[in-house]
Amino acid sequence: MDLTHVQRVRLLYKTILHLHRGLPTELQVMGNSYARDEFKRHKSCNIAEASVFMVEWTKYAVTLAQQLGLKGPKYAKKLGENLDENKLDQMREDQLMQLYELLLAAKENHTESEDNKVS
Repeated sequence: MDLTHVQRVRLLYKTILHLHRGLPTELQVMGNSYARDEFKRHKSCNIAEASVFMVEWTKYAVTLAQQLGLKGPKYAKKLGENLDENKLDQMREDQLMQLYELLLAAKENHTESEDNKVS
């Protein structure tokens, strides 16, 4: 059974949301929001962009599945990985801004969770 492009995109999106269930709550909320925005943003992109988009999000899903492991987040490896400098060099200015905003949101969530532990 061959899936259409739309079906493959939906399957990938649902897989990513499912994987996010294994993340800590703050990361799950941020990850779901980011994925939703990215998938909406690329809904009407050209074929070349769609291909790159699907490859990169598939790599993300595979990496996250490997990091979470079969036993779940309590037994998982450290989440995340460093971004390759070559990938940064290939990004457009708007992508770099988006990455920076994501960094700020992650730091804000981390600070809030640390504050809640102290209280």
